Amino acid sequence: MDDRLLHLGRTLDDLDPPRWGRPEADATPLVRKVHALRTVPLGELRPADLRTLVSQQVALPYVLPLAVRLLLADPLLDAYFHEGDLLHAAVRAPAAAWAALPDLHAGLRAAVTALPAPAVADLPRDTAEAVAAFTA
Repeated sequence: MDDRLLHLGRTLDDLDPPRWGRPEADATPLVRKVHALRTVPLGELRPADLRTLVSQQVALPYVLPLAVRLLLADPLLDAYFHEGDLLHAAVRAPAAAWAALPDLHAGLRAAVTALPAPAVADLPRDTAEAVAAFTA
């Protein structure tokens, strides 16, 4: 297990300085949500929260391992929008983030490669394309 998972009682504001503080008064709902999620202990982040943070590329060294842990158990997890939405966010993470997490990359790649072709084909087209690019 990745040692970043030992920090489940800490927040992204603790682990990924500087603290972001409160968003601007005219911030979008997404910006407000991300700011709020940075104050939640890692162990309390839900799949939908992880999908948001990963898709927004926030503190990937901390949130990507948490997302992969869920995806190894259920690669097609429906975090919020549709089946495979957390997977979609994870496989679209930048190569530099995955380079820092080679074991997690290999584990997720193996789990995704093992998915039945019909299951991947049933995913939304952009998700299926992102999965194919990740495993290529």
